[in-house]
Amino acid sequence: MLRRVADETSGNRRGRRSREEILDVASRIMAERGYAATSLSVLSRETGLPKSAVYHHFHSKAGLLSAVMARGAYDFFAAMREAQAGGPVGNTPRERLTWFLQRTGEVFLARPEFLRLHLILLMSAEAAEAEVDAIIERVRRDGRAHMNKMIAASFAPAGAEIAQAVADELDYFGIAGFDGAFVALQAAPERGLADQMALLAEAVAALGEARVAGLRARDTAAR
Repeated sequence: MLRRVADETSGNRRGRRSREEILDVASRIMAERGYAATSLSVLSRETGLPKSAVYHHFHSKAGLLSAVMARGAYDFFAAMREAQAGGPVGNTPRERLTWFLQRTGEVFLARPEFLRLHLILLMSAEAAEAEVDAIIERVRRDGRAHMNKMIAASFAPAGAEIAQAVADELDYFGIAGFDGAFVALQAAPERGLADQMALLAEAVAALGEARVAGLRARDTAAR
């Protein structure tokens, strides 16, 4: 009885290791080659595991992609919360936004495969399965919500209502700027991401400060 339990435990550990190994390799190769060019034969060769292992753990290639994206999103947002714990730093919206965006850039640079694959999928029809589309949509929604929180926190000294109004207006612009900076980094890695994050923070802060002034003027006129 004890031996059977030990064998089952050992088998479960091996199964978890093989699942994580497949995810690690698939994340790297899909980010390099795209989803369509990542064949099960390539995964089998790179992991040393049979193709049947992919079907055992993920049931299909689309299921594997879904798991890759789900794990990447979970790891990214967990790392983001850790990197930004205790923040923001700075007295002005620009300083606070710069702190937030620099931390965001550092997390992405530590996990470039996740964002690269996400953008590849977003701009192509390589994997049109509903399950994959749902995860891509969730990642975009969660990313925009996180940008919204960063902007609102950066403008918090202006008051909660004004800060939220600014965040609601600029979160999409912030996400678009970040995506563009990451894409540009792939073409010119020597330019780095930190300088682009500083410029993005400056742009969002300038737009936000103009919006704050407008909202305050409106409130004054309404009194």
